[in-house]
Amino acid sequence: MNCKNCERELATDSDYCNGCGGKVIRNRLTIRNLFEHLSETFFNYDNKLLRTFIDLFKKPEVVIDGYVKGVRKRYVNPISFFGVILTVNGLNIFIITKFYKRYLDASNLLGDKNVANNEASRKIMELTSDFSLEYASLLFSFLIPLAALLSWITFYNKKYNYTEHVILYLYSMSVYSILSVIFGLSTLAIAPEKYLFFSSVMYLFLFLYHCYILTRLFKLNFGQLALKIFLFLVLFFFTYIGVSILSIVLLLITGTIDLQDFMPNS
Repeated sequence: MNCKNCERELATDSDYCNGCGGKVIRNRLTIRNLFEHLSETFFNYDNKLLRTFIDLFKKPEVVIDGYVKGVRKRYVNPISFFGVILTVNGLNIFIITKFYKRYLDASNLLGDKNVANNEASRKIMELTSDFSLEYASLLFSFLIPLAALLSWITFYNKKYNYTEHVILYLYSMSVYSILSVIFGLSTLAIAPEKYLFFSSVMYLFLFLYHCYILTRLFKLNFGQLALKIFLFLVLFFFTYIGVSILSIVLLLITGTIDLQDFMPNS
């Protein structure tokens, strides 16, 4: 008998290949053993995916710093972890777009339908909502190298290079995304009008979770953490302003909005 994965010759009673570690499959694929495989892959406590997710809360420095230093078998690698999350996010965006898009009106968050006091504001809010849904995965992926760049500058005198900061955010943003999908869909099912408020709460969680991770990774005291947060927020603010200005300029150049749209509504 040979291994179906690497063709190594195996003993008849082998359950796993001693070359590649692959499980020996003797039965034909059925619905039952397909679901058993999925259950073992995603819901068994000992599987890497669940262990990675749990330990990114319990001991994130072990997962992230371990991978950076060469521990590659204990946890799911960050690219695979992020790939799974992008798939889940795609399904999440499909459900929201299909059934709950009307609850993404940003004016609902302030309880004022007339919050946009000019045509430009209204158009930008609509475009932002549509664009963020249509290109959600692309935008989410773009946040990783951007956040890593700001973090690398903030912690320039620390032990991680830029690529290692990318690893950090691949893991951390994946955790954030998992929780956003689970609790976001639950919110939409129970109280969809509260979804935008829930999103705001998740941004607070994102901030606190990264404070927790960075404190554990870089062994920061309170004063050091406060200083790094301040520097990161300053960098983020200027980056946000720059992107916003560039976006408005592009909208003006393409004719999507014009200068008259910035006049207050009468």
